[in-house]
Amino acid sequence: MAFQGSLAELHLPDIIQLVSVSGKTGVFHLTDGPHQGQVYVSDGKIVHAELDDVSGEEAVYALAIWSQGEFRFDSGVAPEHRTISKSNTSLLMEAAHRLDEWRVLSKKVPSTDLVPEFVLQEGREGQINLNTSEWLILSKIDGQRSVKRIASASGLSVFDAAKILYGLIATGLIRLRDPGAAPVAPARPARRAPAAPAPGGQATDLLPRLNRVREVCNGLLGTTGEGVVNKHYQKARAEIERGGGREAIEEAIAQIARAASILKGPNTAESLLERLKAVK
Repeated sequence: MAFQGSLAELHLPDIIQLVSVSGKTGVFHLTDGPHQGQVYVSDGKIVHAELDDVSGEEAVYALAIWSQGEFRFDSGVAPEHRTISKSNTSLLMEAAHRLDEWRVLSKKVPSTDLVPEFVLQEGREGQINLNTSEWLILSKIDGQRSVKRIASASGLSVFDAAKILYGLIATGLIRLRDPGAAPVAPARPARRAPAAPAPGGQATDLLPRLNRVREVCNGLLGTTGEGVVNKHYQKARAEIERGGGREAIEEAIAQIARAASILKGPNTAESLLERLKAVK
Protein backbone atom coordinates (compact mmCIF):
# COMPACT_ATOMS: atom_id res chain seq x y z
CA MET A 1 0.00 0.00 0.00
CA ALA A 2 1.46 3.37 -1.06
CA PHE A 3 -0.31 6.63 -1.57
CA GLN A 4 0.34 10.37 -1.51
CA GLY A 5 -1.55 13.62 -1.61
CA SER A 6 -1.97 17.14 -0.28
CA LEU A 7 -2.23 18.08 3.38
CA ALA A 8 -4.53 20.91 2.35
CA GLU A 9 -7.12 18.24 1.51
CA LEU A 10 -6.36 15.70 4.25
CA HIS A 11 -4.76 16.56 7.58
CA LEU A 12 -2.42 14.10 9.23
CA PRO A 13 -4.97 12.71 11.78
CA ASP A 14 -7.34 11.77 8.95
CA ILE A 15 -4.54 10.17 6.94
CA ILE A 16 -3.28 8.10 9.86
CA GLN A 17 -6.75 6.79 10.60
CA LEU A 18 -7.00 5.48 7.05
CA VAL A 19 -3.76 3.53 7.40
CA SER A 20 -4.31 2.45 11.01
CA VAL A 21 -7.51 0.55 10.31
CA SER A 22 -5.66 -1.53 7.74
CA GLY A 23 -2.94 -2.51 10.28
CA LYS A 24 -0.12 -1.53 7.93
CA THR A 25 3.53 -0.94 8.77
CA GLY A 26 5.35 1.94 7.08
CA VAL A 27 6.31 5.58 7.25
CA PHE A 28 4.59 8.85 6.37
CA HIS A 29 6.85 11.46 4.78
CA LEU A 30 5.48 14.98 5.16
CA THR A 31 6.97 18.07 3.50
CA ASP A 32 6.04 21.73 3.69
CA GLY A 33 8.63 23.80 1.86
CA PRO A 34 11.97 23.27 3.65
CA HIS A 35 10.32 21.43 6.55
CA GLN A 36 10.21 17.62 6.57
CA GLY A 37 8.74 15.19 9.05
CA GLN A 38 8.15 11.45 9.38
CA VAL A 39 5.57 9.40 11.24
CA TYR A 40 6.17 5.65 11.58
CA VAL A 41 3.41 3.10 12.12
CA SER A 42 3.84 -0.55 13.03
CA ASP A 43 0.85 -2.84 12.50
CA GLY A 44 -1.29 0.27 12.28
CA LYS A 45 0.01 1.81 15.53
CA ILE A 46 2.00 5.05 15.67
CA VAL A 47 5.36 4.24 17.28
CA HIS A 48 7.71 7.07 16.27
CA ALA A 49 7.69 10.55 14.73
CA GLU A 50 10.32 13.13 13.83
CA LEU A 51 10.22 16.80 12.84
CA ASP A 52 13.45 18.78 12.74
CA ASP A 53 15.02 18.22 16.17
CA VAL A 54 11.75 17.13 17.80
CA SER A 55 10.71 13.49 18.13
CA GLY A 56 7.99 11.43 19.77
CA GLU A 57 4.52 12.70 20.68
CA GLU A 58 5.37 16.39 20.24
CA ALA A 59 6.45 15.72 16.66
CA VAL A 60 3.07 14.09 15.95
CA TYR A 61 1.24 17.08 17.43
CA ALA A 62 3.38 19.56 15.50
CA LEU A 63 2.80 17.72 12.21
CA ALA A 64 -0.92 17.35 12.89
CA ILE A 65 -1.48 21.12 12.67
CA TRP A 66 0.07 21.44 9.23
CA SER A 67 -2.56 22.78 6.87
CA GLN A 68 -0.47 22.67 3.70
CA GLY A 69 2.27 20.61 2.16
CA GLU A 70 2.46 17.10 0.75
CA PHE A 71 2.43 13.61 2.24
CA ARG A 72 3.55 10.21 1.04
CA PHE A 73 3.16 6.81 2.72
CA ASP A 74 5.78 4.14 2.05
CA SER A 75 4.55 0.72 3.07
CA GLY A 76 6.74 -1.94 4.65
CA VAL A 77 9.32 0.43 6.19
CA ALA A 78 10.03 -0.72 9.74
CA PRO A 79 10.78 1.93 12.37
CA GLU A 80 14.31 2.06 13.81
CA HIS A 81 13.16 3.87 16.95
CA ARG A 82 10.11 3.65 19.20
CA THR A 83 9.41 6.86 21.07
CA ILE A 84 5.63 6.67 21.40
CA SER A 85 3.65 4.38 23.67
CA LYS A 86 0.27 6.12 23.69
CA SER A 87 -2.60 4.63 21.75
CA ASN A 88 -3.55 6.08 18.40
CA THR A 89 -6.84 7.22 19.88
CA SER A 90 -5.15 9.24 22.64
CA LEU A 91 -2.64 10.74 20.23
CA LEU A 92 -5.21 11.74 17.66
CA MET A 93 -7.59 13.18 20.27
CA GLU A 94 -4.82 15.42 21.58
CA ALA A 95 -3.81 16.29 18.02
CA ALA A 96 -7.40 17.28 17.20
CA HIS A 97 -7.52 19.42 20.36
CA ARG A 98 -4.31 21.21 19.41
CA LEU A 99 -5.53 21.71 15.87
CA ASP A 100 -8.60 23.51 17.24
CA GLU A 101 -6.41 25.67 19.48
CA TRP A 102 -4.00 26.37 16.65
CA ARG A 103 -6.80 27.83 14.55
CA VAL A 104 -7.09 30.51 17.25
CA LEU A 105 -3.36 30.94 17.82
CA SER A 106 -2.65 31.31 14.12
CA LYS A 107 -4.61 34.57 14.07
CA LYS A 108 -1.65 36.19 15.86
CA VAL A 109 1.07 33.58 15.18
CA PRO A 110 0.43 32.64 11.53
CA SER A 111 3.84 31.00 11.10
CA THR A 112 6.49 29.61 13.44
CA ASP A 113 9.14 30.96 11.06
CA LEU A 114 8.29 34.57 11.99
CA VAL A 115 10.66 36.49 14.27
CA PRO A 116 9.38 38.05 17.52
CA GLU A 117 10.72 41.47 18.47
CA PHE A 118 10.02 43.87 21.31
CA VAL A 119 7.59 46.77 21.03
CA LEU A 120 8.42 49.98 22.88
CA GLN A 121 5.20 51.79 23.77
CA GLU A 122 5.73 55.38 24.87
CA GLY A 123 2.43 55.49 26.74
CA ARG A 124 3.00 52.42 28.88
CA GLU A 125 3.17 53.10 32.61
CA GLY A 126 3.92 50.97 35.63
CA GLN A 127 5.36 47.50 36.04
CA ILE A 128 4.24 44.54 33.92
CA ASN A 129 3.40 41.33 35.74
CA LEU A 130 4.43 38.21 33.87
CA ASN A 131 4.65 34.56 34.85
CA THR A 132 7.77 32.40 34.76
CA SER A 133 7.04 30.98 31.29
CA GLU A 134 6.52 34.44 29.83
CA TRP A 135 9.81 35.66 31.32
CA LEU A 136 11.51 32.60 29.87
CA ILE A 137 10.24 33.37 26.38
CA LEU A 138 11.10 37.07 26.66
CA SER A 139 14.65 36.22 27.66
CA LYS A 140 15.13 34.34 24.37
CA ILE A 141 13.87 37.13 22.10
CA ASP A 142 16.82 38.78 20.38
CA GLY A 143 15.30 40.00 17.11
CA GLN A 144 16.95 37.12 15.22
CA ARG A 145 15.43 33.89 16.53
CA SER A 146 12.19 32.64 14.97
CA VAL A 147 9.26 31.36 17.01
CA LYS A 148 10.52 27.84 16.37
CA ARG A 149 14.07 28.62 17.50
CA ILE A 150 12.83 30.42 20.61
CA ALA A 151 10.77 27.36 21.51
CA SER A 152 13.85 25.17 21.13
CA ALA A 153 16.05 27.52 23.17
CA SER A 154 13.40 27.61 25.90
CA GLY A 155 13.00 23.85 26.07
CA LEU A 156 9.32 24.15 25.10
CA SER A 157 7.26 22.67 22.31
CA VAL A 158 6.49 25.04 19.43
CA PHE A 159 2.82 24.81 20.37
CA ASP A 160 3.41 25.86 24.00
CA ALA A 161 5.75 28.67 22.93
CA ALA A 162 3.13 29.91 20.45
CA LYS A 163 0.50 30.01 23.20
CA ILE A 164 2.76 32.16 25.37
CA LEU A 165 3.68 34.43 22.47
CA TYR A 166 0.00 34.82 21.61
CA GLY A 167 -0.59 36.42 25.00
CA LEU A 168 2.50 38.64 24.74
CA ILE A 169 1.40 39.84 21.31
CA ALA A 170 -2.14 40.47 22.53
CA THR A 171 -0.82 42.70 25.33
CA GLY A 172 1.37 44.64 22.91
CA LEU A 173 4.71 43.62 24.39
CA ILE A 174 6.02 42.02 21.20
CA ARG A 175 5.22 41.76 17.52
CA LEU A 176 6.18 39.35 14.76
CA ARG A 177 8.00 40.17 11.57
CA ASP A 178 9.01 38.26 8.49
CA PRO A 179 12.57 36.87 8.85
CA GLY A 180 13.53 38.58 5.61
CA ALA A 181 12.39 42.02 6.78
CA ALA A 182 14.67 44.46 8.56
CA PRO A 183 14.07 44.80 12.32
CA VAL A 184 11.98 47.81 13.32
CA ALA A 185 14.02 49.87 15.75
CA PRO A 186 11.92 50.99 18.71
CA ALA A 187 11.82 54.68 19.46
CA ARG A 188 14.09 55.76 22.27
CA PRO A 189 15.65 59.01 23.47
CA ALA A 190 18.35 60.28 21.18
CA ARG A 191 21.95 59.89 22.20
CA ARG A 192 25.18 61.20 20.85
CA ALA A 193 26.74 59.11 18.12
CA PRO A 194 29.37 56.76 19.53
CA ALA A 195 32.94 57.90 19.15
CA ALA A 196 35.38 55.94 17.05
CA PRO A 197 37.24 53.15 18.86
CA ALA A 198 40.38 54.24 20.62
CA PRO A 199 43.60 52.89 19.09
CA GLY A 200 45.39 50.99 21.85
CA GLY A 201 44.65 50.05 25.42
CA GLN A 202 40.96 50.82 24.90
CA ALA A 203 39.85 47.87 27.05
CA THR A 204 41.61 49.49 30.00
CA ASP A 205 39.64 52.69 29.41
CA LEU A 206 36.26 51.18 28.51
CA LEU A 207 35.85 48.30 30.96
CA PRO A 208 35.66 50.56 34.04
CA ARG A 209 32.91 52.54 32.30
CA LEU A 210 31.09 49.34 31.41
CA ASN A 211 31.29 48.23 35.04
CA ARG A 212 29.74 51.52 36.16
CA VAL A 213 26.97 51.08 33.59
CA ARG A 214 26.19 47.68 35.09
CA GLU A 215 26.12 49.13 38.61
CA VAL A 216 23.72 51.90 37.63
CA CYS A 217 21.41 49.50 35.77
CA ASN A 218 21.33 46.95 38.58
CA GLY A 219 20.73 49.72 41.10
CA LEU A 220 17.68 50.98 39.23
CA LEU A 221 16.21 47.70 37.94
CA GLY A 222 17.07 45.49 40.92
CA THR A 223 16.76 41.72 40.81
CA THR A 224 13.97 41.97 38.20
CA GLY A 225 16.40 43.09 35.52
CA GLU A 226 19.60 41.52 36.80
CA GLY A 227 19.58 38.71 34.24
CA VAL A 228 19.08 41.09 31.31
CA VAL A 229 21.73 43.49 32.56
CA ASN A 230 24.29 40.73 33.01
CA LYS A 231 23.56 39.27 29.58
CA HIS A 232 24.30 42.54 27.78
CA TYR A 233 27.18 43.37 30.10
CA GLN A 234 28.89 40.09 29.22
CA LYS A 235 28.28 40.59 25.51
CA ALA A 236 29.70 44.14 25.59
CA ARG A 237 32.71 43.02 27.66
CA ALA A 238 33.50 40.29 25.13
CA GLU A 239 33.29 42.82 22.27
CA ILE A 240 35.62 45.23 24.05
CA GLU A 241 38.13 42.50 24.83
CA ARG A 242 38.13 41.61 21.12
CA GLY A 243 39.03 45.21 20.28
CA GLY A 244 35.60 46.80 20.07
CA GLY A 245 35.06 50.43 20.98
CA ARG A 246 32.46 52.57 22.71
CA GLU A 247 29.75 51.28 20.39
CA ALA A 248 29.74 48.02 22.38
CA ILE A 249 28.74 49.93 25.51
CA GLU A 250 26.21 52.05 23.63
CA GLU A 251 24.57 48.91 22.24
CA ALA A 252 24.41 47.36 25.71
CA ILE A 253 22.77 50.53 27.06
CA ALA A 254 20.24 50.53 24.22
CA GLN A 255 19.29 46.90 24.79
CA ILE A 256 19.02 47.29 28.56
CA ALA A 257 16.89 50.42 28.15
CA ARG A 258 14.57 48.52 25.81
CA ALA A 259 14.22 45.74 28.37
CA ALA A 260 13.65 48.31 31.16
CA SER A 261 10.76 49.79 29.19
CA ILE A 262 9.15 46.36 28.94
CA LEU A 263 9.83 45.47 32.56
CA LYS A 264 8.95 48.74 34.26
CA GLY A 265 7.65 51.13 31.63
CA PRO A 266 9.09 53.93 29.43
CA ASN A 267 9.54 56.33 32.35
CA THR A 268 12.00 53.94 33.97
CA ALA A 269 13.85 53.54 30.68
CA GLU A 270 14.16 57.30 30.32
CA SER A 271 15.34 57.65 33.93
CA LEU A 272 17.93 54.94 33.27
CA LEU A 273 19.26 56.72 30.21
CA GLU A 274 19.46 60.00 32.11
CA ARG A 275 21.51 58.41 34.88
CA LEU A 276 23.82 56.74 32.39
CA LYS A 277 24.64 60.09 30.76
CA ALA A 278 26.74 60.84 33.82
CA VAL A 279 28.73 57.62 33.49
CA LYS A 280 32.09 58.52 31.97
